[in-house]
Amino acid sequence: MSVLNHQIVWSRDAETSARFLTDMLGFEPPVKLGHFVMVQVSPDITFDYMTTDRAIMAQHYAFLVSENEFDTIFARVRERGLEYWADPRHQEPGSINYLDDGRGVYFNDPSGHELEIITRPYGSGGLDAEHVNPLLNEELKRSGKLPDLS
Repeated sequence: MSVLNHQIVWSRDAETSARFLTDMLGFEPPVKLGHFVMVQVSPDITFDYMTTDRAIMAQHYAFLVSENEFDTIFARVRERGLEYWADPRHQEPGSINYLDDGRGVYFNDPSGHELEIITRPYGSGGLDAEHVNPLLNEELKRSGKLPDLS
């Protein structure tokens, strides 16, 4: 079975971006290896930051965290005065979401990559959740298992 081992993350300054991620999410300090600055984001996966002068296409990285970790990370976001949003399109500034009866929030790293922290995986609350994930509703409508009442 294949397992993701690393993800190269292009940045304006690899050390700054790697340090930002470790500071915000509480990972172990980054390790420099050649031109990479590596952050262990799970037992099997590293984010290998690499500095570039090329245009950076912002990527999205979502992290599943516990309720306590969410509180700690979100406090860091607010302490730093970072902008944050309840949604990936940044249409709900200064808010968090409660999808799947968990909590989620989006904020950007120094190179513009969007980081997301969530306490429940998408769709895990099912249709019985107080805050049903809209993606679940859209999928059920497409499949014909839920009527489109709009």
